[in-house]
Amino acid sequence: MNANLRFNWARLTANYWFYPALFSILGAVLAMAMIAVDSSGVAGALGKAEWFLPARPQGALTMLSIMAGSMIAVAATVFSITIAAVAYASGNYGPRLLTNFMEDRGNQLSLATLIGSFVYAVVVLRAVRGEDETAAFVGAVVDSAGSGSDALPGFVPQVSLAVAYGLTALCVAVLVFFLHHIPSSIRINIVLEGIGRRLLRLIRETYPQEGEFREPHEPRGGQPAHAWSAGYVQLIDFETLIKAARKADCVFSLRVRTGDFVHRGLALMDISGHEPEALDELLHDAFTIGPVRTPEQDPQFLIDERVEIALRALSPGINDPFTAINALHWLSAATAEIARRNLRKQVLRDEDDGADGDQPVIPLADTFAHYVNRGFGGIRGAAATSPIAAQVMLESLENAAAPITDMTRRGILREHGHLLGEQARLALQGPDLALVEDRLAAFERFFAP
Repeated sequence: MNANLRFNWARLTANYWFYPALFSILGAVLAMAMIAVDSSGVAGALGKAEWFLPARPQGALTMLSIMAGSMIAVAATVFSITIAAVAYASGNYGPRLLTNFMEDRGNQLSLATLIGSFVYAVVVLRAVRGEDETAAFVGAVVDSAGSGSDALPGFVPQVSLAVAYGLTALCVAVLVFFLHHIPSSIRINIVLEGIGRRLLRLIRETYPQEGEFREPHEPRGGQPAHAWSAGYVQLIDFETLIKAARKADCVFSLRVRTGDFVHRGLALMDISGHEPEALDELLHDAFTIGPVRTPEQDPQFLIDERVEIALRALSPGINDPFTAINALHWLSAATAEIARRNLRKQVLRDEDDGADGDQPVIPLADTFAHYVNRGFGGIRGAAATSPIAAQVMLESLENAAAPITDMTRRGILREHGHLLGEQARLALQGPDLALVEDRLAAFERFFAP
């Protein structure tokens, strides 16, 4: 349940309607609260202050009308600029980056602040009454003369108006921030940094143990439990699986990881010690299957985003090796972070996950070779066609290997350097190939015992 709640919260806030809707409600509540303060007479002493100049009804109406009109107009402009920036970024850097821009808190909160201020101004505007206006009645029966004991006289909510001035100043500040944030957020260096730091955080959360290199548990086999629909595995709720496996006295050996595509007839896991048909309801509760991949529980998704940017940059139509170099630098940092960690997923919370005894759920193994193949292996073919990118990739492999003490994992990185050299010999010739050969010689000296 905790995993599902976290996932649903992340998906709920990964759009452009949640925060504007929330701020609209807060704006309406704030407006009603300020009107209540004004109506109660608590703020009456404010009008006696020499520094405070109370507004007249017509001035209040004009001020609030201008605020409401300008806020919704600016909000529409902000939304249009945001959509244009998202379209530019997804078209140039890859459609998978749309998720990152949809989750951008700067864009979401800028739009939400403007819309919330608009709602506040509209609600307060309704409460302003001129002295010559027909009286309004609350809970009273209006007689033919239009009078009653509950009539409301002319009214200017001075405190509410002061808060509106404050919100207007806040909106101006938000607009200035937004105009700086949008061009900054679509700069490729900033995009790569955001993906890189998020990937590093996700690696540390997924594999919290550092300095240990235990092998994953061996799967137990059993009867396959199949997926019920087509889509990407967006979430695996290990807590639900563990409780169900212990209750049924069986072992679940997963055959998919978060981010894999499944369809009907494809096995999600093997169940040893129980009939899969009796656990269909459990699978629906423990596996979330959707139309798109999400970064939650899936470091590979962020690695693929980085690889996609590098491949687009190295394509003949774009030919931007320096963007690919930036992607390789952040990929090197992520690879080094993965290499220092125990890649056995910690699915048990109340006992030692390294025990050979009770292991009710065995995740699909995420090996270091798997991550390196997904990252450097995905870029290798394109990097081999560019002498600059090929040299930087060799340097990045060295930098990733520098803090690694496990010789097996260092050997995996060394092998990818060899594969890059073979690919470069097929793609390059002349002086370009000579430069890469010189760098390969230095690469070999680095890994020499």
